[in-house]
Amino acid sequence: MENGTGKKLIEITGPALSKRKLLVGLDLLCLFLASIPLFACELKALSPYRRGFICGDPSITYPYLHREAIPDELLITGGIIITGLTIALGECYRVRFHGVSSKAFVRNVYVSCLYKELGCFLFGCCVGQSLTNMAKLSVGRLRPHFLSVCGITYASLNCTPGTYIETVTCRQPDHQLEEEARCSFFSGHASFAMFTMLYLAFYLQARLTWRGARLLRPMLQFFLIMLAIYTGLTRISDYRHHPSDVLAGYIQGALTAYWVVSITCLLVFVHQCVVPCSCERSPSLSSSRDSESPEMRACDQPSCKRGVVVRSCPRVVECVSVSCVRCLVCDQPSCALCRVLGCKEVAHPSCGGCACRVKVAV
Repeated sequence: MENGTGKKLIEITGPALSKRKLLVGLDLLCLFLASIPLFACELKALSPYRRGFICGDPSITYPYLHREAIPDELLITGGIIITGLTIALGECYRVRFHGVSSKAFVRNVYVSCLYKELGCFLFGCCVGQSLTNMAKLSVGRLRPHFLSVCGITYASLNCTPGTYIETVTCRQPDHQLEEEARCSFFSGHASFAMFTMLYLAFYLQARLTWRGARLLRPMLQFFLIMLAIYTGLTRISDYRHHPSDVLAGYIQGALTAYWVVSITCLLVFVHQCVVPCSCERSPSLSSSRDSESPEMRACDQPSCKRGVVVRSCPRVVECVSVSCVRCLVCDQPSCALCRVLGCKEVAHPSCGGCACRVKVAV
């Protein structure tokens, strides 16, 4: 049924309702399991690998700066609030002004959409930071300010340049600070900033479809990526990480963001999906092309142009070769730019936001 605000509510009762509640519980369990390594490391339940160093190595002789350009609190708060608030506003707008249906047991469509999008984002945050902390503890690479934090110098060690020093006794009374100085690889700031900002850039690519200003979306995406890169660079200038640590953090955050949006079907704009269909001649479109005007008949599994089956985003159609839809307002056939998601109404690319409908046999 419909409640007058573009929201379509689907009644779920009986065994189907219980099944969907179990699936929500499974989602929460997966989120909890993905965050276990993160909290285990943050609560100092594990200690980093105690790696030695080469006597005379200049990369670990930088001074310790007490003040950071971007502290942990600012990074986490800013990344989650900026991305989370943007996603929340985008989903509320989509529910309010576009026809959005939901089969969730929660009757409020706003809550259902926010649960899906924000849940995937938080899952990606937990996965990314768990991988980061696992690498920090497993590798145990020394930070650039390790000797300064440890309170020693090469002269005080009286070592021969080029020899490997396996163990060293630090004069640092703060044991936690010493442990942190052994967690350089890879940069958690670079990883988290790149994930949150790139994920938000992907979200804008999928949701910000307004064609009034063509450079608005690329400009916002550039600003987000620039902010993520700047965050990582500050870790080098603060002597918290080596350049290779920051580069590895960028790569890990970017791969995590790409992986999350691909498995949640937010990345349909990158994989130009085409449904294998049986084309039949459409009388209403016979004047558009010779004998190539069909009605799209969707199959169960869409495939990519390159032949790769996109199993995570069923019911995704894109008209790529023929005029298979007509605008309900201007009666003009749509072209390859017309992307049909879930066989619903979409904006016509050439007549200013009117609605198109594709005939699909499901």
